[in-house]
Amino acid sequence: MIDAKEMSAIAQLETGIGSPFLVCSTGRIGRKLPMQNIKTGIAAAAKALSEESQNSLDAADAILTSDTRRKCATAQFTYEGKTLTVSGIAKGAGMIEPNMATMLAFLATDLDVDNAALKNTLVQACNKTFNRISIDGDMSTNDTVLLLANGKSGLVPDDSPELLQAFREAVFMVCDTLAEKIVGDGEKITKLVELIVEGCQTEEDAEKVARCVGNSLLVKTSWYGSDPNWGRLADAAGYARVGLKEACFDIHYDEVPALIGGMPQDSKLSEWKAIVAKKRFRITLNLNQGSGTFRLLTSDLSEAYVNFNKSE
Repeated sequence: MIDAKEMSAIAQLETGIGSPFLVCSTGRIGRKLPMQNIKTGIAAAAKALSEESQNSLDAADAILTSDTRRKCATAQFTYEGKTLTVSGIAKGAGMIEPNMATMLAFLATDLDVDNAALKNTLVQACNKTFNRISIDGDMSTNDTVLLLANGKSGLVPDDSPELLQAFREAVFMVCDTLAEKIVGDGEKITKLVELIVEGCQTEEDAEKVARCVGNSLLVKTSWYGSDPNWGRLADAAGYARVGLKEACFDIHYDEVPALIGGMPQDSKLSEWKAIVAKKRFRITLNLNQGSGTFRLLTSDLSEAYVNFNKSE
C-alpha cells in the first residue's frame, strides 16, 4: 500500500496532474515491487505523453508480461451524425480464472458518462466476458478493469436510452473481444475452446457444469492431444452435482453430435477428431432440464505450460 501511494504521488508530480492516479499491477506474489525501476518508468512515461495513436499501442505493449502479443479492441457507432468510440487494451495469459484474475484491462470512451453509468455498464460487461474465461483454473491476487470517459463528444447517454444502449453494446463488444484474446494467448496453450452449457434448471447450475468441464485437467489434456474424449466431458458435468440425467444428456462438437439422449454417436468419430484438432472449436452440452445457460471460454493444457510454470 505504501508503494501504491508513492506511485500515485510520483505520477502526479511527473505529469503535473493534480488528481490521484489509479494504481494497477501484477507480479510475483509475496515479493515487493522493484520501486526504483517503477519510479524511472513513471518519469519516462510522463515525458512521452501524447494523443498519438502509437502511444496507445506502446501502452498495450508495455503492460504485457507472459503474453506473446498485444491485445487491443475498438468499437465505434454513430449517433446524431457523430462517430462515437469505445477502445480498450488488456494483458493476461496465466492464472486466469474469475473473478477475472491476473489480468489488466483499460477502456476509454469519448462519451460524457457519469461514474454510476460507467460502473453499471462495466460490471454488466465484465460479468458476461472477463468473468467467463478460464485458462488454468487459478485465481490470482490482483486484477483490474477500468472504464474511463473523457466526454469529448459532448453527448450524454443518460439523455437518450438509445444512446445508452448503443454504448453498453460497444463496451460489451470490446470486453468480449479482449477476453477472447486473453484466452487465445494463454500460457503455452494450443487451442481455444468455446464451451456452451444449455438446458440446466438455472444459470448457476449451468455455470457449475461449465467450470467443472472447462477446468478439468483430464478434459484439458485430452483437448491438447486432439482426443474427442466425450466421456471425460460427461464425467466432469456429472460431478458438478446439478442433477444430470444421462438419458437426457446431449453433447455436440461444433454442430456434430457426440451424445444424444445419453447414446454415443460413434459413427461421427472421424468428424469429432477433425473438430478437436482445430485451433478453435465449440463444445455444447445440453442437459435438457431447463432454460439455464452459460458460456465459458477456456483452453487446453500442455506439458509446455508445466515447464513454463514449474519455477519463476
